[in-house]
Amino acid sequence: MTVAVITIVAGRAQHLRNQQIGLARSGRLPDLYVVVAMGDAHAVDQTRCGPMAVTDCRIRTRLLDAPADLPLAAARNAGAAEALAAGADRLIFLDVDCVPSPSLIDSYARSLASPGAPALHCGVVRYLGPEVDLARTEAVGPLGVAHPARPRPESGQILRSDDWALFWSLSFAVAAPTWQRIGGFDEAYVGYGAEDTDFGFRAHRLGIDLVWTGGADAYHQYHPTSPLPTQHLDDILRNAGIFHRRWGFWPMSGWLDGFAAAGLARFDQATDRWVRAE
Repeated sequence: MTVAVITIVAGRAQHLRNQQIGLARSGRLPDLYVVVAMGDAHAVDQTRCGPMAVTDCRIRTRLLDAPADLPLAAARNAGAAEALAAGADRLIFLDVDCVPSPSLIDSYARSLASPGAPALHCGVVRYLGPEVDLARTEAVGPLGVAHPARPRPESGQILRSDDWALFWSLSFAVAAPTWQRIGGFDEAYVGYGAEDTDFGFRAHRLGIDLVWTGGADAYHQYHPTSPLPTQHLDDILRNAGIFHRRWGFWPMSGWLDGFAAAGLARFDQATDRWVRAE
């Protein structure tokens, strides 16, 4: 088994470094670490001389051109292609904001090796407050607050789920044949929103299972957020329309309704789509 950890990044230099510190402290190191930088040459340089560079882990980097709407789906696909070309047969995708717990890699590896149907494997993501700096505080036990709407299996526990709307790309693992069967993320989705929900539903349509993996906890580093991501308005409206045409229902409905309440978007009955408010 050759395990690759794949992350994509644009900015977030300290978060990337903290992730690499966490990986270097892991109970099990990845065999390969792939960083795809979206228009961020500094992230490539930082990775080549960072904490992972002094371990026994191989490192691959890729620099992509990045328009204003970050190519999240294309970047993840590029990372997987780099990992597969380097011989990886187990892929762990980790958001740049996420620092792995010491048991994350081993827990995902064990879950991927367990008998059963092909599956997407998701771990618990725990949200940290601004007072926690994982560059200085080693994660030796559960930190942060787990997302209340998602399963929270105990260490060593694997929970199967039919709730595909809960799949997310912050932290998940997949075997190479399963990734290839799904075909990666659909690059019709550009920028923020819906590309991971689409990926999950395409996996479900193919009969691939969804499992939640205990012990594969990741710590989500703090950064300022808004309940309504107005900076991604155009991305969300466009990607929601692509998703609706494919699946027959609207993703991100809470945000769409929020945009409408804020006077930023409206549903156009004539065209059956969400558009910017005039």
